[in-house]
Amino acid sequence: MSVIALIDYGAGNLRSVHNALVAAGADNVAVTADPDVVAKADRIVLPGVGAFAACMNGLSAIGGLIAAMEQRVRGEGAPFLGICVGMQLLADAGEEHGRHAGLGWIGGTVRAFDPQPGLRIPHMGWNDVIPAAPHPVIAAGEAYYLHSYHFADAADVAATSSHGASFVAAVAKDNIVGVQYHPEKSQAYGLATLERFLAWRP
Repeated sequence: MSVIALIDYGAGNLRSVHNALVAAGADNVAVTADPDVVAKADRIVLPGVGAFAACMNGLSAIGGLIAAMEQRVRGEGAPFLGICVGMQLLADAGEEHGRHAGLGWIGGTVRAFDPQPGLRIPHMGWNDVIPAAPHPVIAAGEAYYLHSYHFADAADVAATSSHGASFVAAVAKDNIVGVQYHPEKSQAYGLATLERFLAWRP
């Protein structure tokens, strides 16, 4: 029975993500902040809701957690999924409330949407997911978004969408994938995304 570590660092929509993973077929979802559990997990999911800095601070405040994620994901190749701010934390830095370092797993900087007349911020609701290249987890469709910042100048774009201008909807590199949208709020499309993540063998 494979263990899915759903990271609990005080900044995610844990119940909804947990329920969505179970609905997608996960048989053992551990909601955890324990580095030992993360270090042995078969797959890791990092959710995120709120400001970049607060989320990064919450993650950093748990002793050994980032190190365990680094070892299991980047060192040992466990499949990883970042959701919303959990995806944004993969960046080198975020510019919300000042500039703050991210995990640095995928190059790029998280920046605010450029204000435009008639452009609503936050970007909220259903919008396209347009794959940039074939990927086992990312498919074309429509998903639910809720964000005011986006992953700019990303080094490994897997999909885009548009809100005033094109923005990154998903990133992917090796065994790491991140989505700006919320699979747990994206009904059939989101459930299919999680099913593909659970089946993924990078």
